Amino acid sequence: MQELQTFIREVQDFPKSGVVFKDITPLLADHKMREQALKSLISLVPEKHIDVVVGVESRGFFFGTLLAAALKCSFVPVRKPGKLPFETLTQVYDLEYGQDSLQIHTDVIKKGDKVLIHDDVLATGGTAKAVCDLVEALGGDVVQCNFLLELSFLNGRDKLNGFNARAVVTY
Repeated sequence: MQELQTFIREVQDFPKSGVVFKDITPLLADHKMREQALKSLISLVPEKHIDVVVGVESRGFFFGTLLAAALKCSFVPVRKPGKLPFETLTQVYDLEYGQDSLQIHTDVIKKGDKVLIHDDVLATGGTAKAVCDLVEALGGDVVQCNFLLELSFLNGRDKLNGFNARAVVTY
């Protein structure tokens, strides 16, 4: 994991002052490190059958589609409002200062589907919890939430109480 960290660039004061953004684009640009990251993410998946990988907009799409291909299952995107063309279910969630929402197509997860949720970073946990709520509202069973990075000092796992969460690299 130490080697992967060397390909994660820290950008000061992005997207706002005081924030140190973890930029994964150098990791994505290096095919060997991208493959290593994918193998590491796959190693986090429990020995259960996965029916659907749900990738969270937008950086969760990078590895989410690769995970779905490797696990030989469906991929479903969760997006910001207005980005999906069919009937959607919406989940509103709290941010530090305000609210946001996410949407999923209503016909993509069936009752009892075993679902792996993937996003690039677990930070405060609000986004991941909203996605878990969407999956469960459609009848899916959240097997695990997995992340490339976890910013443990933001205590995002606290919002995911009751859900299995795993990360490749923890800060």
